Amino acid sequence: MPKVVYLDNNATTQCSPAVVEAMLPYFSEKYGNASSMHNFGGENRHVIEAARHQVAQLINSAYDDEIIFTSCASESDNTAIFSAVRSYPHKKHIITSAVEHPAVLEPFNYLESQGYRVDHIGVDEKGRFNLEQLKQVIDEETAIVSVMWANSETGTIFPIAEIAKIVHEHGAIFHTDAVQAVGKIPVDVQAAGVDMLSLSAHKFHGPKGVGALYVKRGTRFLPYLMGGHQEKHRRAGTENVPYIVGLGQAAVLAQQRLKDGTMQKVAALRDELEQGILSMIGDVKLNGDPEHRVPNTTNISFGYIEGESILMFLNEFGICASSGSACTSGSLEPSHVLRAMKVPFQFAHGSIRFSLSDQTTREEIALVLKELPPIIKRLREISPFSTMK
Repeated sequence: MPKVVYLDNNATTQCSPAVVEAMLPYFSEKYGNASSMHNFGGENRHVIEAARHQVAQLINSAYDDEIIFTSCASESDNTAIFSAVRSYPHKKHIITSAVEHPAVLEPFNYLESQGYRVDHIGVDEKGRFNLEQLKQVIDEETAIVSVMWANSETGTIFPIAEIAKIVHEHGAIFHTDAVQAVGKIPVDVQAAGVDMLSLSAHKFHGPKGVGALYVKRGTRFLPYLMGGHQEKHRRAGTENVPYIVGLGQAAVLAQQRLKDGTMQKVAALRDELEQGILSMIGDVKLNGDPEHRVPNTTNISFGYIEGESILMFLNEFGICASSGSACTSGSLEPSHVLRAMKVPFQFAHGSIRFSLSDQTTREEIALVLKELPPIIKRLREISPFSTMK
């Protein structure tokens, strides 16, 4: 088996050893229920609140109790969306972007089937959000606008503060899925003016199965999961203490990386990979906005071949990446993100996303640059699309 070269960190990240170490005691030694009256369980209430403070600091939340722990960002997204529409039942208009994660798009599709008027804000060829379209469609009947902070496929960063200002001028709630931003770039909920924000631990070296929803004080909120009194009656269910501890520790480490220059080093390696590919291989296209994107992500389309084939050959060398295409119902379709960006057909099918982390090395980048060009050459030689040139 070849050594794994992991360049799929937008899908998930390695759980940091320091995070694992912090979590372990709460599986077998300090396993009490944090809601218990006795000291053995009740002591875990303190570590939950410590983790809440750590997450609040990472996104510059004004108050620790603005953080609600969830099982994942998908739950956070659904909670935010359904809370908003239930809090404003007379408002039947909702807005999102055309390039959101399914955790936002699917709830919007459901609400549309229930009679809600839905607008999907478009993007340009670089994946940049269309602020003018938002200004045109938002009105006093809009309950919520939900727009991601950074795109998962291209890394393009949206103008969150500007969007929030427009939304608030019309009396709507603004939610952002910040899963691909938190831990990679500074995220300041106070400066941005967001009402609700979703994040997930496993995107910044924390464990899978735990996330958080930021809810600004004063924002109307109704719980999605109902039952016990946990999270001040805002999210029922026994607190997942070890995973909450892991999220808190991951937040501390993420803050350190943002301050010590680590992410700039990640960006330099990303640029080395990107520039190498663009200079060594013909008929390629960079997807996204190179001036406004998260530091770890590059999305490149290789003309006239399919992304899945590229991934299969990369996998033989232990190189892990992801494709912008998805095989559905037996037919290959470009991702909804690339379709929204109007990436030409001959490039849209051959999109590869490389997403780095602070664990990525120059040697790994060199391996990709060594093995990728002959893979592309070989695939083009056998591709039926090559006749399109």
